[in-house]
Amino acid sequence: MVKPTLVVMAAGMGSRYGGLKQIDPVGPSGEIIIDYSIHDALKVGFGKVVFIIKEEMLEDFKDIIGRRVEELVEIAYVFQKVEDVPVGFIAPAERTKPWGTAHAVMCCKDVVNTPFLVINSDDFYGASTFKLIYDYLIDIKDSQAFYEYSMVGFKLENTLTDNGHVARGVCSVDECGYLNGIKERTRIKKYKDGAKYTEDGENWVKLPEGSTVSMNTWGFTPSIFDELEKKFPEFLEKNKNNLPKAEYFLPMVIDDLIAENKAKVKVLTSSEQWYGVTYKEDKPTIKAAIMQLVNKGVYPINLWGYGNEE
Repeated sequence: MVKPTLVVMAAGMGSRYGGLKQIDPVGPSGEIIIDYSIHDALKVGFGKVVFIIKEEMLEDFKDIIGRRVEELVEIAYVFQKVEDVPVGFIAPAERTKPWGTAHAVMCCKDVVNTPFLVINSDDFYGASTFKLIYDYLIDIKDSQAFYEYSMVGFKLENTLTDNGHVARGVCSVDECGYLNGIKERTRIKKYKDGAKYTEDGENWVKLPEGSTVSMNTWGFTPSIFDELEKKFPEFLEKNKNNLPKAEYFLPMVIDDLIAENKAKVKVLTSSEQWYGVTYKEDKPTIKAAIMQLVNKGVYPINLWGYGNEE
């Protein structure tokens, strides 16, 4: 049996958070969020971990997480670079952040050759999420008619912070549990009467309670790499007047592939409560939540059996 690969997107610098939130301790023994994701993934059977990072973060990642788990699983590091654009294009000098999630996954082409799960580095997804998609990935193969992809969908109200707005892919799912389409909403905020989003910063539109959203928990086969490479020049050309800020998002590519009748995406629904550190004010909440899970016996107080307790 081929073991799936876990791909962790960690190249973002956390501008709203104000630092390297990917390596900020949240566990009782100095664990970071990625520790818990890797622990949950290895427990269900993932066989390799790939970190997508900025090259200048390599030593930090090795010291904080890589050396903790390299004896337990194969690890690879992939560098997402702003200057990695197709021939004929030049990254603008004022572009300082990576090109987005689709570009990040595209950078993994040479190190991933199995079905794989993509996650964010700064999101806590819960143990059952990894079991859910692992069970799907171990049996999946692209058919002749479609690419066979998957994603874990979360209830919108389980993915919000009290401390500001968040970005979520709002999903439309058909009666058979497949994704019809996904709309990236980059500013969703919790209000007393429910979640609302805005496109212009002034007018807020209410989202239905129970809406299914993507948290960048995508299950792919390696067929996605050619599609990402093919569509990246199209994205750059379409956004040539906004290259300093334009984002090449995974949901955009998935939406296109569904519309082109090239891919189908099975939506696997998780009831887990999301926790993250989008803002510094989120940290006490996730620390308390993890401590509660430790007290319930879901996780040991020292995840890997060594490290410096806080």
